[in-house]
Amino acid sequence: MLKKCLAEFLGTAVLVITGCGVAMTHAFSDNPTGYVGIALAFGLAIVALAYSVGNISGCHVNPAVSIAMLINKSLTAKEFFGYVLSQVLGAIVGSFVLVAMLGTDKGLGLNFYGELSNVNSSVASAFVTEVVLTFIFVFAICGVTSKESFSSVSGVVIGLTLTLVHLLGLPITGTSVNPARSFGPALTATMLGIENGSVALSQIWLFIVAPLIGGALAAVCYKALQNNK
Repeated sequence: MLKKCLAEFLGTAVLVITGCGVAMTHAFSDNPTGYVGIALAFGLAIVALAYSVGNISGCHVNPAVSIAMLINKSLTAKEFFGYVLSQVLGAIVGSFVLVAMLGTDKGLGLNFYGELSNVNSSVASAFVTEVVLTFIFVFAICGVTSKESFSSVSGVVIGLTLTLVHLLGLPITGTSVNPARSFGPALTATMLGIENGSVALSQIWLFIVAPLIGGALAAVCYKALQNNK
């Protein structure tokens, strides 16, 4: 259990450092390929992590994935809470590492809706976006991890799916689909007085609730499809 939690801690920290780090160094207004770069950063990070910590903890690095595995009975309740705590702590530590690397003047790859969203998304639009994109991401995970024969390609499939959902969601919410990835930077930004950090933290409820709903729905739907074979 301890090794699994440590793997989730380290994996989530790496995801935040690489994914949010690229977001910090890619200004959308100055770099029209910024969305692609950020999407690839998150996707490639998952590919790398899947083949490194995946054999230890399953490489969830995301509470929305963990809740799906809990529903599918691949994870016990004790493991679920241990995983989520480890993921959140990893995201916070990863955020502080980013501050040490890049300073506080580039944000922290925060998630927003409303005026700080690139398309001024409404609460409803952002909520639906996060539910749907998380559903797509976790549904793909449920499918590709359902058979041992898929194990050799599962990391690539999961990483590419994360890249795909980021390409759609970045201008709307900055793409969370991961409560830990959103909470860690938002809390850190607020603690350090980084611009718009308090706004991100006040909006964090959406980036916790919507991905968890999306992950749970994906697990339930995939389970129903399997039972109807």
